[in-house]
Amino acid sequence: MEQNNKHDYFIHPLAEVLTKSIGSNSLFWQFCVVLKGAEIGDNCNICSHTFIENNVVIGNNVTVKSGVYLWDGLTIEDNVFIGPNVTFTNDKYPRSKQYPEKFQTIILKDGASIGANATILGGINIGYNAMIGAGSVVTKNVPNGELWVGNPAKFVRKI
Repeated sequence: MEQNNKHDYFIHPLAEVLTKSIGSNSLFWQFCVVLKGAEIGDNCNICSHTFIENNVVIGNNVTVKSGVYLWDGLTIEDNVFIGPNVTFTNDKYPRSKQYPEKFQTIILKDGASIGANATILGGINIGYNAMIGAGSVVTKNVPNGELWVGNPAKFVRKI
């Protein structure tokens, strides 16, 4: 494990991790790119082929599976699972080389789980211990402790 500011963590030699804000026991696998302003908590597992922008905060005990890109404005609280190839957006009306004054935010509350290939639109909050089914497209806030699935994602049941 590499050491930085008295924290132990692992960065694969084929990863590019520019941030110095990394908690203890976090793992960064090959082909990760983490920009300078990102904040990563303790005991996180950032799998291969991921990208994390500057204005991203990741709590403790978070798993980010392969093929996930975390854009500016995303806050991930503790104990969150993000499945492979989950897509986040942060610009409601994207155009090439035309940027909004402020990017939309997304908050994933403590204990949330997002299934593989789900899409989470900007401006959305996913509640505590909520679960999003694989392949779902989330267009509305998801309350605490609920399972949502489909396109658009809809309430299925309490968990």
